[in-house]
Amino acid sequence: MASIRTKAMEPETTTNIAYIVMGITLFAMVWFISQRAMKNRADVLEASAPKIAGEDVLDGGARHPQQFDEPDEEALEEMAKLLGDEDESEDEA
Repeated sequence: MASIRTKAMEPETTTNIAYIVMGITLFAMVWFISQRAMKNRADVLEASAPKIAGEDVLDGGARHPQQFDEPDEEALEEMAKLLGDEDESEDEA
C-alpha cells in the first residue's frame, strides 16, 4: 500500500488565514449593520414626516351615505343660525 503524505500548513499561515477570514467577516457585518441602520432611519423619517393633505389615502366612508342626501330640520335650523338668517328674518317681521 502506498502511503499518502499530507503536508500540514505552517501554524503562522493558518493563523494569518484565520485573521483574514475574520477581518472580512467583520467588515461584512459592519457594512450590513450600517446599511440596515440607514434604511431604518429613512423609514422612521418618512413615517414621522408631516402629513400633506391629499397625499395620504384614507380608507372607509360613511356607513349610510344616503342619510346626507337630504338635511333634516335640525340641520337646517342650525345652518340658518350659523348663517345669521334667523336675525334677518326677525328684523323683517
